[in-house]
Amino acid sequence: MAITDKIYVKNHRQLSSQLETNIPKGAFKGATLDMLFRGDGLEKLDETTRDRVLDFAEDFLDCDCDDNPYCGCPERKFIRYLLELRAQGLGPDAIVDVMTDDYMVYAYPGDVLSFLDDGVRTLEAAESLARVDGATEKADEIRQSKRDLAR
Repeated sequence: MAITDKIYVKNHRQLSSQLETNIPKGAFKGATLDMLFRGDGLEKLDETTRDRVLDFAEDFLDCDCDDNPYCGCPERKFIRYLLELRAQGLGPDAIVDVMTDDYMVYAYPGDVLSFLDDGVRTLEAAESLARVDGATEKADEIRQSKRDLAR
């Protein structure tokens, strides 16, 4: 299961109530993405909530794909965001705190830790494949990325 399947809307019930519609708890579920992409009812939200919801939409739903928001770009952009937070030296608890502050979404720190650990394992495999293929420079680059992620 992808990490984006484990990202949830904070105050989900309150948000649904303000929008006067049911939305899934998952931030990357189809109905949630539809609501964000179309902007239906966002004027009903209080200003702080609306600003964070709009920030989320601008940062993750903005692409030129014909299938937007179902093209995979929002999920890839969010994963890149998580990796950038990790590159800043943040641990799983701090990453959750920042994503909650930035976008009113959250995950369980254990899920973020598993995501980061899976990333390290994937980079280990890629490094081994690069070495077998004789791509020493690429293997060194991957090893550095793995170290950065694992710290």
